[in-house]
Amino acid sequence: MIAQVALATRAITDAPGELQEHHRRDDRRGMKVAPGILVLTTDSTRLETLADCQGLRKDPGESRLAGEAVKCRRLGSTRGAMMSRMANEHGAGPEVAQAVYARRAWFVAAATLAALVASAAFRSSTGVLMEPIESEFGWSRATTAGAVSLNLVLFGCIAPFAAALLERYGPRIVVSLALAVVAAASAATTVMTSTWQLWALWGVVIGTATGSTALVLGAIVANRWFVARRGLVVGVFSGANATGQLLFLPAIAATAEGPGWRAAALIVSVLALLTALVIWLFMRDRPQDIGLIPYGAVPGTPDAEPIAPPTISPVRSALRVLREASRTWVFWALMVTFFVCGWSTNGLVQTHFIPAAHDHGMPATTAAGLLALVGIFDLVGTIASGWLTDRVDPRLLLLAYYALRGMSLFTVHSLLAPDVEPGMWLFIIFYGLDWVATVPPTVALCRLHFGAARSGIVFGWTYAAHMVGAGLGASFAGWIRTADGTYRTAWMSAGALCIIAAFVCLTIPREPTAAAADPPAPRSSSDRGECDDAEELTFT
Repeated sequence: MIAQVALATRAITDAPGELQEHHRRDDRRGMKVAPGILVLTTDSTRLETLADCQGLRKDPGESRLAGEAVKCRRLGSTRGAMMSRMANEHGAGPEVAQAVYARRAWFVAAATLAALVASAAFRSSTGVLMEPIESEFGWSRATTAGAVSLNLVLFGCIAPFAAALLERYGPRIVVSLALAVVAAASAATTVMTSTWQLWALWGVVIGTATGSTALVLGAIVANRWFVARRGLVVGVFSGANATGQLLFLPAIAATAEGPGWRAAALIVSVLALLTALVIWLFMRDRPQDIGLIPYGAVPGTPDAEPIAPPTISPVRSALRVLREASRTWVFWALMVTFFVCGWSTNGLVQTHFIPAAHDHGMPATTAAGLLALVGIFDLVGTIASGWLTDRVDPRLLLLAYYALRGMSLFTVHSLLAPDVEPGMWLFIIFYGLDWVATVPPTVALCRLHFGAARSGIVFGWTYAAHMVGAGLGASFAGWIRTADGTYRTAWMSAGALCIIAAFVCLTIPREPTAAAADPPAPRSSSDRGECDDAEELTFT
């Protein structure tokens, strides 16, 4: 029968990440269990979750917690809440169930981080492979750079539609398929013979597939699986770009110089397949799918309930969210500020720092080393920003990030010199810490003002603005360098844009409006006539 709940702590802690589901009859103990009852058996000391609750017959051998009839609805989305409630009712405390929630949530976070790190490695590998491909086929830099540019544009513009796909079909299948496509496209480059194949594989296929594993993936996973430490998790995900480059670029570059660029492309292909396997094994779309609730959620609250997936096509879903969100100032404020973020990071510094330093007599290898340091400090900065986002008003964080970034850009032209001066070291350290520190508070504001159901797609649109800003910023800086022979105006204009973005952050309301709330999830026909999730199990 049902064991003493004193066994609950041990049973739940020892339980595997996924609760076992089945319908059983224990003839040996004379216990008949209807689906839906949370059972701790004395012989296995294991929590077993069954599907639908109807009733329970007393066990003559153990009358003390033997249950009679219980009334509740199908547990599907609330098994974790029921588990926590049982523990609370018998004095075990909510921390009993949280042990299971935390363990599985961090497993999913680790799988997501692997996908983001691998995706960053795929995107950055194109820069390493450009020169050997040009040498073998005699293609121009404009040809290979054009394919990379197309990759970046699609990578950014696909973000809102990728978010809609992830919301509709779940991260597990979407990301697994996207990584499999990356593996196939990377392997196919080893047999390409013409430029249109390069543009199709590097630009269209890999650009679109990696767009499905961009930061929108991290935002959606963090929103679904975490309530506590959500900002920290987003910060870790945001640092995945730098981590991917640090971990895999040296190996890919060494392979390209040794065995050749085809071997390097095959490394990318194998890595993508291995990451797809990790995602398939460890990723789950929602904690409620396996009987849990998000880490840090309180049972019975909206945070513990699953987010209903969109019922329309991903394209229509993305466009509908755009139409609804674009009626609010918050959306445009986030779009403008993230546009400036892309302009001042990927567009200006990442693209033009090395040639600008070379204009001042600094060797290109030295400048590249400084830019690599930016990537290292970026990892630290984004994690710290995520930690702060859990504790500080996100608007104030964005105000500080953009204002300080703008002031630092005003000094770059005067700091560049043949040698690395102390002031340049300070700029590199600060800019690395601030590089994508804007991501965690931006994601937090998307969720706060547009609700959990729409926040992933809204962030996808802001991320598209980020990449558009990067493209325009890179083009503008190149035009300034051609016209003036110096990057001075480019640095100053980017600094001014950052100061403007800082003031725009102050116009974002502190509290969301009523329109930002998630629409109520539709009830299925199977739910009719059943009682609410919050109704307690009672034992007599």
